[in-house]
Amino acid sequence: MTDYVYDFAHGGRAMADLLGNKGANLAEMSRLGLPVPSGFTITTEACRVFLSTGRPPPELERQVADHLSALEHAAGKRLGQADDPLLLSVRSGARVSMPGMMETVLDIGLNDYSVLGLAKTSERERFAWDSYRRLVQMFGSTVMGVDGSLFEETLTRIEDQHHVADDSRLDVCDLIRTVESFKDLIGERTGRDFPQAPAEQLRQAVLAVFASWNGERARLYRRRERIPDDLGTAVTVQTMVFGNLGRDSGSGVAFTRDPATGRRGIYGDYLPSAQGEDVVSGVRNAVPLQELAALDPASFGQLQEYMSRLESHYRDLCDIEFTIERGKLWMLQTRVGKRTAQAAFTIAADMADEGLITNRQALTRVNGEQLTHLMFPRFAVTDGADVIARGVPASPGAAVGAVVFDSAEAVRRADAGEKVVLVRNETTAEDLSGMIAAQAVLTSRGGKTSHAAVVARGMGKVCVCGAEDMIVDARARCLIADGLTVGEGSVVSVDGTEGVVRLGAVPLVESDVMQYFDSGAPPDGTSRDSVHQVHRLMREADAARHLEVRANADTPQDAARARRFGAEGIGLCRTEHMFLGDRRRFVEAMILAEGDAERSAALAALLPLQRADFTGILEAMDGLPVTIRLLDPPLHEFLPDRTDLAVRVARREASGAPPDARDTALLAAVTRMHEENPMLGLRGVRLGLVVPGLFAMQVRAIAEAVAERVRAGGTPRAEIMVPLVDTVEELRLVRDEVERVVKAVSTETGVDVSCPIGTMIELPRAALTAGSIAQEADFFSFGTNDLTQTTWGFSRDDVEAAFFSAYLEQGVFQASPFETIDREGVGRLVRIAVTEGRAARPGLELGVCGEHGGDPASVGFFHEAGLDYVSCSPFRVPVARLEAGRAAVASSPEAAGRAAVRPERHARKASRPAADRPDMLGLTAHDGKGRE
Repeated sequence: MTDYVYDFAHGGRAMADLLGNKGANLAEMSRLGLPVPSGFTITTEACRVFLSTGRPPPELERQVADHLSALEHAAGKRLGQADDPLLLSVRSGARVSMPGMMETVLDIGLNDYSVLGLAKTSERERFAWDSYRRLVQMFGSTVMGVDGSLFEETLTRIEDQHHVADDSRLDVCDLIRTVESFKDLIGERTGRDFPQAPAEQLRQAVLAVFASWNGERARLYRRRERIPDDLGTAVTVQTMVFGNLGRDSGSGVAFTRDPATGRRGIYGDYLPSAQGEDVVSGVRNAVPLQELAALDPASFGQLQEYMSRLESHYRDLCDIEFTIERGKLWMLQTRVGKRTAQAAFTIAADMADEGLITNRQALTRVNGEQLTHLMFPRFAVTDGADVIARGVPASPGAAVGAVVFDSAEAVRRADAGEKVVLVRNETTAEDLSGMIAAQAVLTSRGGKTSHAAVVARGMGKVCVCGAEDMIVDARARCLIADGLTVGEGSVVSVDGTEGVVRLGAVPLVESDVMQYFDSGAPPDGTSRDSVHQVHRLMREADAARHLEVRANADTPQDAARARRFGAEGIGLCRTEHMFLGDRRRFVEAMILAEGDAERSAALAALLPLQRADFTGILEAMDGLPVTIRLLDPPLHEFLPDRTDLAVRVARREASGAPPDARDTALLAAVTRMHEENPMLGLRGVRLGLVVPGLFAMQVRAIAEAVAERVRAGGTPRAEIMVPLVDTVEELRLVRDEVERVVKAVSTETGVDVSCPIGTMIELPRAALTAGSIAQEADFFSFGTNDLTQTTWGFSRDDVEAAFFSAYLEQGVFQASPFETIDREGVGRLVRIAVTEGRAARPGLELGVCGEHGGDPASVGFFHEAGLDYVSCSPFRVPVARLEAGRAAVASSPEAAGRAAVRPERHARKASRPAADRPDMLGLTAHDGKGRE
């Protein structure tokens, strides 16, 4: 029989898949001897049964009853008994933290009778009725489906009637009236009464938490965070402890380090005489956690001790929820805390210095997405000019956008291409769609532990919370700050690092981290700022990784910048970009040529231009490989638009003017070359085989550029790549032509020119016949953009706007296959080509040059697949370097095994002279011209 329920005493941190993050960590704290209210956890397996069948497992009811009975026996009281009732909380807890996205119900067990017993035993009549009010409100909205705003409107109306600012000022009679109003509201809206039987409350609450896994906001959050839909949530049932019993009680949230900056110390919020929901919701502004030292020194001392123990045990930033009930400290939750990008690098480096983790473990605590955020621009202004509001710097960064006051408007404007800033008094889980759409989040209430702060940090969004001097009037759709009224649509600049808001758009400048990468030099001094932390972990990544990182670059300027960013060569130089602008006329002349002589003249005009291009790029990348792709796109892309030409010709005809010979000839050529699906037509290797002299001109330009660089004392390493190959016969024909031209240039120049010849694997047939193609290839480079299009049958330019949002919404895929490699389909083709290519040619070098080469999630796959390098845009080179190092650390046994199987690849990398390698570790001399 399957066990669907576990007491805290029988679980642990390692059981998070089964018990969820919350349940596993509660069990872990119990094992550590920390004061945790008793309880049990219903497993994710039970949730998955419910989601698939619509019913809980048959055994679940009895197992819950057995564990509840044991809980009652240990507590010496029963659920819902009239004199001294046992009360329970019911909370969600998925394997991956999803803060606020699923349901919670507190105070289960209260009814019209037990509330009187709670009032008597607690000697706090107001507390008892406030707790009952909370239960009816939570249960009505989360379990019975009543619109939560209706409860808020009812509560606001009662507050207005009694002229009080908030519910904390309502007296007992007011609260009794509120409870009755809430119960009436439930009856009106659902046709059912609020359940008085405690066991029925518990049953319905558990099922509601299960169902909330597929709630709209939970599904939206999972899509945003790429969390699988099939995990399900556990449900934690726990004895209630109360922080709203008076001044000797309270609730708080604590972090063992600052989640915004990573600095050591005690950070968090505390709210006297309040429950935990009051703290995280931000409806009341809490006091800094340090003030607890004066309010309750004993509890503060205990909390410090427990925080230290938990951080040492988890060896990471811990996010802790606690409650003090009449001077007794209770630990309600711990988890590895969400943090900003800056904090992630600081915490990882500091913990390595403190001996809590190794340097390699520190590398696994950061990721490429966080590094990307550190490379974002920052505001140029640092003084207080034009500041209209100040608050808590909850999630750093710089964002500019138009003010909006609800999520629907944020989504509408963002879908129209406008950048927006979501402004609220406080956010709730219902605001998730707006937070995703917005560039920044600004609230008038809450602190670093509020819902807005936690969710924004997790998503890498800029956030300023608790701007208390700012009045948000959502109905009037304006905010009032510093004497100014700022209406919806007005532009503001939100500085999440400083915690300030400025009116208007503030100029942006490069971040310090981007300047560090662009300088190509290690930072000076021993500062502990983010640049030094990034430099340190990048050194660790470069030392660990097996994948080389190259760049996609088409100009000497891009190549030089890529080298400064740490690129170890160019994995894709697109030659078609060199035929644009003023050079287009030579391509047109080649296309319109009426014979071999005219075509040869056009190609001869292009030759010196191409040679100069290649010479400059080879110079910028001297000593490093430069893979040059021969012309790939259809030739009609270099001609004017067919419709525009037809209109121009038709207008001249209609006006009686004589025809324009050039336009007429171009229109004829475009019409002749028109294809219904040009991306699957005359392009790539097919051009080289049917347009005489085209590839020969490009190869000659490459070979002559190599010879020129050799004569200038350089060490050029040009590689020639043939695109869109389907068969080995295509590659063999082109290879023969390439070798003839290279040999001729060697004879003419007296320089022994040698260029490896390889191909792009970007068609499924090429991947499936890689063994035969490898016989004619010195290297493969996977063009995953086209490979994804042809494998899925997607035209990227058409489908992303047409139906990708629907596919993501319905879970067809969790991420666009053009952004993150499709491991099951495209990835399998890559693995087949790797295996069969290397079997046919053991020394075959393998890389990837599609956009996936810079995607953090995809880099790990390419490491696993056994590729030698990834290539990406220059700005993504640092991210790829970091992720390649992380992938090597995560799979070190596999990496060691692969090195043993293919020692020649690692020996080749290690034996390259230091002068020929980019100074990734900042250990060799730097001459100011890039890495040498």
